[in-house]
Amino acid sequence: MEIRVLRYFLEIARAGNMSRAAEAFHVSQPTLSKQMKDLEQELGKKLFRRGSTSLSLTDEGMLLRKRAEDILDMVDKTADEFRALNDISGGEVHIGCAESYQIKYLAQTIQVFKKKYPLFRYHLTSGNTEQVVERLDRGLIDFAVIAEPPNLSKYNYLEVPGVDLWGLVMKKDDALAQKKCIRVNDLMGLPLICSAQGMKFDIARWCGEKVDMLNLSGTVNLAYNGSVFVREGLGYMLMFNHLVDIGSDSDLCFRPLEPPLETKMYVIWKKYQVFSPISELLLDELKICFHMQKH
Repeated sequence: MEIRVLRYFLEIARAGNMSRAAEAFHVSQPTLSKQMKDLEQELGKKLFRRGSTSLSLTDEGMLLRKRAEDILDMVDKTADEFRALNDISGGEVHIGCAESYQIKYLAQTIQVFKKKYPLFRYHLTSGNTEQVVERLDRGLIDFAVIAEPPNLSKYNYLEVPGVDLWGLVMKKDDALAQKKCIRVNDLMGLPLICSAQGMKFDIARWCGEKVDMLNLSGTVNLAYNGSVFVREGLGYMLMFNHLVDIGSDSDLCFRPLEPPLETKMYVIWKKYQVFSPISELLLDELKICFHMQKH
């Protein structure tokens, strides 16, 4: 299975049309069609449903598309790292981030770093802790920023200076909005929206055995999407402060939990990881900046 053929396959999958994909790669349609038939024969599976004017992927084709995207991400990342070996004025670093206002410390460090290395480029992908750690384990990113203590047998880490404060987001005209803070008994019977990870670890740590009495109506991994559901009357969202814009003109409000519930963030990387030169330099910068921000 050749990298070139996987690129052909992905372009066809995205375009849904053999002719457009052939134009994109400046090859003839018969050549591209033969490459795909050879690929199907090599894998022993049909990858496409062929219509009169378009193509769609079979279940096997959908599986190959996901695998091909991961493979090509890794190939491109490796090529970028080798290109950067002789150019320490720049290079590329891939970082996976869980949602947190404390990402500001990462942003501040990168701002300083880019002044020293103007050709440096960063690539951020967002997701919950489980998702970004999975990408780290597969070698698709260099660092992950997570919202739970790291597994010290697998990862090295830096502690991000700040903390995230948990609270409840609701409509401003809700009766609970009159309270200055929210206690666990206030949540009883409410349709709650929360990240699965947050409910399992942080909220359970906060309310103990009463967690089983809470009504988890739905889970989200992006705070903005959850806030839309709150606006539409689907429930109340447990989340970190500052993740959605709740200004004076907003119809939503945030009330902190009582007793306060805080979560720390960590930058992690795999033990014995071999970094590209620019990744190593960024890690050194993170250590310096985080230390300064703590003190």
